[in-house]
Parts: sequence; structure tokens; C-alpha cells
Amino acid sequence: MIEVKNLNKTYKLDNGETLTALKDINLNVKEGEILGIIGKSGSGKTSLLRVLRGVEDFDSGMVKIGDVEVKNDSSKYYFNKLKKETAIHLQRSFSLWPESVYNNVIRKLYGAKYGDEATVDFDFANDQYDDEARRLVEMVGLKDKIDHYAPVLSGGEKQRLIIARQLAKKPKVLLLDEPATMACPKTKQAIFKAIKNINRELGVTVVLVSHLPEVHRYLSDRLILLEDGEIKEDGNPGEIIGEFLKDIEDEIHLDKRLTDDTLIKVRNVYKRYYLLTGGNVLEMKNVSFDVNREDVLSLVGSSGAGKTVLLRTIGGLDHLDAGGILFKSSDGLWVDIGKPSVERMGIRKNLGFMHQEFALAHYSTIRDQIAVKLGFKNQDTIDYARKKAEEEGLSDEILDSLYQLTDLPEIEAKSRLEQAGLLPEILDDLFPKFPDKAVKTEVKPIFEALDLPLDILNRKSYELSGGQKVRATLALALCSKPGVLMLDEPFGDLDPLTLRIVANSIKRINKELKATIVMVSHNIDFVKELSKRAILIEDGKLIDDGDPSDILDKFKNLCNAEYLQCS
Repeated sequence: MIEVKNLNKTYKLDNGETLTALKDINLNVKEGEILGIIGKSGSGKTSLLRVLRGVEDFDSGMVKIGDVEVKNDSSKYYFNKLKKETAIHLQRSFSLWPESVYNNVIRKLYGAKYGDEATVDFDFANDQYDDEARRLVEMVGLKDKIDHYAPVLSGGEKQRLIIARQLAKKPKVLLLDEPATMACPKTKQAIFKAIKNINRELGVTVVLVSHLPEVHRYLSDRLILLEDGEIKEDGNPGEIIGEFLKDIEDEIHLDKRLTDDTLIKVRNVYKRYYLLTGGNVLEMKNVSFDVNREDVLSLVGSSGAGKTVLLRTIGGLDHLDAGGILFKSSDGLWVDIGKPSVERMGIRKNLGFMHQEFALAHYSTIRDQIAVKLGFKNQDTIDYARKKAEEEGLSDEILDSLYQLTDLPEIEAKSRLEQAGLLPEILDDLFPKFPDKAVKTEVKPIFEALDLPLDILNRKSYELSGGQKVRATLALALCSKPGVLMLDEPFGDLDPLTLRIVANSIKRINKELKATIVMVSHNIDFVKELSKRAILIEDGKLIDDGDPSDILDKFKNLCNAEYLQCS
């Protein structure tokens, strides 16, 4: 079904350097087989998938899928033929129409035949494709969501809908790049069940990239290990996984004793979201707990349980309907994170935030982005910004509301500025960036802790591997050495070896910088290793609070995920 011979691929970076992604790849995949690919971040996994998809050229070699053969000097016509033989689901990809699940699949079925899903004639398409659309929706486990509005589905449901849309193209090969990255164990199980159904019922050949050993034990018939762009091992999943994990870094011990110094008070939080079209309402109520200084607290729960909502409200990024969240300032005063004030600016300067949708700026170098972030969190930031604001006639409350935007994802911050009739440049005026020449010295210890080479400072985001992007974004959150660090599911893209490096780095940050950490993660082993305490959230309610092992056992029982038995 798939044949790859002597494949080589090199990227040319903007700074003139070259990066070898694939070296002399030789590979055969049988029809109906599920081939797994595992390897460290940057080993070439996504590059190989993109070559198989027909969207990436290569320097030498040959790729053949079915009857379509493509060489490095083949015309665009043959690359386009290769695209028709395959379908791909990329990591963290959520491109969907703002319509029902059913309509999203109908559009793709129509587009696959007529070439344009944007101008679909629904009266005609519904008659022609109704049975097929319903079959695909059921196959990926979304039968009960068929009339739901796609944008308000959970992350895992969106991923299954994307797979259904890809299957509508009737591909011979389905290429999956970390298809369950953002999902909780329960949702992961649903996605993996859908993949098994697709492979068994449709006979589709599957090539699956995943960093998770248990996923390959559960799904893959065969596994290859990529290392520095080369196939190092090819064979039984269990044996290959053992080889992959043999060089994992030793675990650093974490002192899990809690201090008795309360730093954050969460009191009677109430937050409700109303969705006008399709989907459920999230209602978070009566949530109360304390976070002590130097705690590493994990919020766990199913997808859509309210973990991200709770994390954002703790960080003062969203308004509460009722209740309050108080932070202890350096002088011992309690500051309401929900009310604009100079005191809140002092709290925020000491706060680092890494969001789930952690996209780095596309055209800026990592150095430039860190310089901007250091400018936001600089020791002299508040004094300078207040003087500048006074010149512009801005009150302290307005200044603080603008400062709040510096902890939001870039797109969301720009949207809020537009709603207020302001240009993004106002943030540059109030909070000038850190000197470029001083960035390297400032971030060197952070980069070393994260096992990131300093030369990526001069690269742009699209020149980094998935794992490097995660660690570069984490470096952005850490570069100002915050006293409170909030992390929203940032680690799903990391392979176990890199994940251990990051986990050990966070432990060092907690120990050496005395940082208090609140995080959301679905990675059970990671949470168990890294947390001093865990809170279980379900349907917006605080179910339990205590020892991470006990909380995670309860969570695993709620999820009933078969694939975890393959750990």
C-alpha cells in the first residue's frame, strides 16, 4: 500500500542554515495496517507524514501510495494525485465550519465530489449523502452530537469530527499526527475507538504519530522509531517502546510537603456560560479552596469540566458572576484579582501564564517575543507605564485593564483592544520591550533547564518542531521568573523523554525560585509525578481535593479508558 525508498528531506531556514529532517528513509506499509511512528520531538515524524500526504517536497527518493508514485522531481500534478489518496489530521488542528456536525460532514462529502464545499447545495447534498454522513458520524462516536453546533464541541469531539470529515474524502490512507493531544482519557478512548472502527470497518490504512507509548500498545500493529530523521528500529510495539524509553532522564525528587502560607483564596466562585445554539451550558458554582505558597496544584477532570475556565478566573482573565479570588501581595495585603487597581498590577507582574492555544507569533523570532514578554514583566514596568499613562490621560484602573491583556493569547488581546476602539500599539507604548542584546543572558538558565538550544532564539515558530514550540512557549512564561505560574494543558505534544526534562525543570523552578504552580493537564503520569496536590473538577463542580494519587485513581475510574491498561 505504501512504499518509501531512499527518502531525504532538508529544510532551509530563514537565517541561511539548513536542517536535515529525514535521512535515507526506507519503509513499506501493508494495506489495512496501523503503522505507529514514535520518536523525540524534532525527530522528523511530522515531516514524514507531510511527505506522505503530498504537501511537502523532498530532496531525493520516492514515495508510492497505491498506484501513485512521486519522486523528488515529479510535477505538481503527481503531488496532487498523492493528496487524493490520503487524508491527514494534524496536531492541534480545529478547522471546522460554524454549523452542525451533520452539515460539516455533508459539506466535505459534497466538496470531495464537486471540488468546493463552500458553495454546497444542501437540498441536493442532504438527499444524496444523508446515509453516508450519518454512518461516518456514528463511526467516530458522535451520533448523539449530530445536530450540535461544531464550534462548541469539546476539543476531543472536534478532533473526531475532523476525522469524520477526512474520511468523507474516501482516502486509502489516513495520516494522524497526535490526534488526541488535547483530550482527557475518556475522550482519548473515544478517539482511539473511532480509529479502530475506521481501520476495521473501512479497511483504511492508518499511519499514526503519537508520543504516548500506551497509545501504540493499544492501536499500532507495528511501530517504527525515528531518531534524528532516521529509522532506528522497526518492529513489535512493545520492544520498540522499550528501546525508545531506555535513555529517559532520571526523575528528580519533589518534596511534596505543603506550606501553611496561603497565597490565593478562591471563594464561592460562580460562573455560567450560555450557548445560544447547540451544546451544553457550563455552570460552575460554589467552588472554594486555597492555594498555598510553593504548592504545585493540578486541576484534573474530563474535557469540558470547567478546568480552563477556573484557571482563567484564578488568573483574573475572565469576570466571575459571583464569588471572589484574592491574592496575597508582597506586603501581605489581600488583592482582588477581579478588580482593576495598581495593586492588581503588582500581582500580575509576578504572574506567568501559558495558555492551551499557545501559538507563538508566526513572523517574530523567539528572541523578539521574549523581549516583548520581559518588557511586560520588567521590574520597572509599572512605574514607567503609570508615568506614560498619566501623560496620555489614562487612569490607573484603565492602565491595569490594559495590563491584563498582556497575559492573554495574542489574538484574544487584539480582539479586546478592537472592541475598545484601541490599536495594539498602545501596549508597546506603555510597556516597551526588553533590550534584544540582553535577552540571551536573561533566558540562558531557563533554556538550559528546558534543554532548549540558545540558537533557536533567532528562529521563527514555523522553524521549530512541535516539542520545541511547547518548550519555547514555556520559556516565554518563565523568562520573568514569576512567583505564580499557571499552565493550561501545555504538555500533550511532548514525547516522554522531553516531558521528563520539562517535569524536572518545573520541579527545579518550584524548589529554587519558590514558585507556586497551578496547572491543568490530562497526562495522568505527569500529574502524579509533578503535583503536590490535585483537585478533581466535573461538570463545573469541585468533586475532591487532596493527594494526587488518590484523586487520579478516582479520575481514572470515572474515565473507564481501556487504553490506560496498556501503560
